[in-house]
Amino acid sequence: MDHSVLDEIMNRTNRDKLAERVSRAAEASLAAQGYVSALDVLSGIGWVEPSAVQRWRQGQVECLERVTQTNLSRISEAMKLFRVWARDKGLLPSETQYVARTPKRQKLRFSVSGDHGIEKNYRTHWVSPALSEKKRERVAAQASRPPDLVVIQPTKDMWTCHHCGGTGDLLIMENPGPACLRCVGLGDLVFLPAGAALLTRRAKALSARSAVVVRFSRSRGRYERQGLLVEPQALAEAERTMEVRQSA
Repeated sequence: MDHSVLDEIMNRTNRDKLAERVSRAAEASLAAQGYVSALDVLSGIGWVEPSAVQRWRQGQVECLERVTQTNLSRISEAMKLFRVWARDKGLLPSETQYVARTPKRQKLRFSVSGDHGIEKNYRTHWVSPALSEKKRERVAAQASRPPDLVVIQPTKDMWTCHHCGGTGDLLIMENPGPACLRCVGLGDLVFLPAGAALLTRRAKALSARSAVVVRFSRSRGRYERQGLLVEPQALAEAERTMEVRQSA
């Protein structure tokens, strides 16, 4: 058999296998949440590890493609197949904002090139038309909501802020290393311990800046939530609101 014909057959077979993997990953995500994203597909087919996604979301990686475990042409092929699948399903495109889990809230980059069209394709979520308009709006709003900042309550006393050389009871991780809250513009926030769920929700809703406080549990081998940092005026307003309702 001619080599060119053989290569074409092999390419078609590989494409069909990739299309099946993309379809399975996309179907699973769509069934679970009512929409599917490019990130869902790349994660679903095993090309992006959860730890790599976490580092990217925390602004510690230049772009998502840098931590995707295949070459750029293969990624491009998968994304084309994904868009064809989504259109064939009659899904509705919804462009979503991706920002880093850092105080600066910088826009996350997906592609090595940074091309506007490629970035838009990555940011586009495909939503099920079976959802009501109100539900689609809620899904879009939730997807575009900036992720919670995470502040760590260190288990060791000795650590040094890479900005000022100081230390403190709380830190936030940046790419160069730990940083104190004052240096990242969160030093004025107050701590609201976990336990008062209603007060926490209201204070967070009223606070323009907030951060989840976690501490590593050696016995459980994971970070556990300790409470929330919010703006002082937000906490005071939330407490006043609850007092008024309780006295009414």
